Amino acid sequence: MNSESGNRAKLSTATTEFETQRSALTALAYRMLGEKSAAADVVQEAWLRWNNADPTSIQNPAAWLRQTTTRLAIDALRSAKRQRETYIGPWLAEPLIETDNKPDEHFELAKQCELALLWAMERLAPDERAAFILREAFDADYLDIAQALDKSEDNCRAIVSRARKRVRSDAPRFDAPTEETNALLLRFAAATQALDHATVMNLLAPNAVALTDGGGKARASLRTLEGPREIANVLINIAKKNQGAQGLELLSMNGRPAIGILQGGAQDMLYTLEPDDKGLVRWIYIMRNPDKLPAPTDQPEA
Repeated sequence: MNSESGNRAKLSTATTEFETQRSALTALAYRMLGEKSAAADVVQEAWLRWNNADPTSIQNPAAWLRQTTTRLAIDALRSAKRQRETYIGPWLAEPLIETDNKPDEHFELAKQCELALLWAMERLAPDERAAFILREAFDADYLDIAQALDKSEDNCRAIVSRARKRVRSDAPRFDAPTEETNALLLRFAAATQALDHATVMNLLAPNAVALTDGGGKARASLRTLEGPREIANVLINIAKKNQGAQGLELLSMNGRPAIGILQGGAQDMLYTLEPDDKGLVRWIYIMRNPDKLPAPTDQPEA
């Protein structure tokens, strides 16, 4: 075999190995960054580094790729956090929507990450978030985490433990059955559309919060809404203004039930919620930022 043929064979082997890991790497990067394009950029950079690496120096390709992607994502998240300090209103993760028109197989594993969990992880430092994700989502051992973060295993155990407490502190449930969430979402949406203030209030937990991401490009609350009265008043007023809205439909967003209006107009939005342990609405996510909404041609067919 001449050198040119050998190089082609090595490239083919490297490409095959990377492609077997791409979905997992994309899921890791998305969990770190909460944005599709940013996650894709990190994975592309990981590919470039993989393609330029000496294969004889890599004993465990999957671990090498995961560690490289983690480090790149940490750097990207640090930069993103600085940019988000000037973001207009609450910043929420970009949703992943089930669609039959343009399925993105690379993000299939990423869809298993609930938006509420992504929101809760925003309170973590980049290293904490990486350690938490590697352990909780990918069942990485502490040696793997230590190598990715360039820290001791004992330090990583402490980081993961601290991250678990911070994520679960004053946060919605992450284990609510889909059927329960779906039923609550439909009841809440029906009450809101009917302008039934009393029912909306009764469905909200005392410590409920609602977040709207407009990114300065669509009408949205510039702060977190807190408590049943404030949330109900705002959502009922929005429903009054949008009573003529068409195209309200049930969707699947990050593997959870959601409701959306995706017509390419000023009323476009997506929203979902999570219950508390008593079955009341604990957390509401409303996406209005057009940059994070799918184009009308990408929405699921009726």
